[in-house]
Amino acid sequence: MAESSRPAKVWMMRTIFVALTFALIFFHLLPLDLMPSAYAGPDVLTAMCFAWALRRPDYVPALLVAGVMLLADLLFQRPPGLWAVLVLMATESLKNRDGPRREQTFLMEWITVAVVLAVITILFRLVLGLLIVPEGTSFLALMRYATTVICYPLVVLLSQGLFGVRRMAPGDFDHAGRPM
Repeated sequence: MAESSRPAKVWMMRTIFVALTFALIFFHLLPLDLMPSAYAGPDVLTAMCFAWALRRPDYVPALLVAGVMLLADLLFQRPPGLWAVLVLMATESLKNRDGPRREQTFLMEWITVAVVLAVITILFRLVLGLLIVPEGTSFLALMRYATTVICYPLVVLLSQGLFGVRRMAPGDFDHAGRPM
């Protein structure tokens, strides 16, 4: 059985994921600039959810993703649960595309993430429009999308380099001996 599939390791990585989530939310909420920003930065939390779900789906179970994204919705004053549900559906969709993805190049993974992120961004804007919720300018939404796609390789590099969240090998087994 591989070192990375032990239950203690999985729970430690889930704890690290939650700790990183809290750190990202904390730094996002810090009042570092009192003037409104002229640009929309990347959604690092969503990029991290996608990167970890594609590399090690056992580290980010659905309930964990739903919980941290709902917390982010509440603290970032977004419509509660909307972005959380979209990110949850996207991460589960990315996890379920398991077979051919293991042999996939990073460029194809990046394109897949960009397409999935575009779909959930459009759905988010459509639902907000249907519910007549003020949603900000389309330019800011496009800028957030673009910066998130651009920062995705950096998120993957940091996740892999600092935390060891590597893509599963075809022969990896979970702690119960089932193929992953």
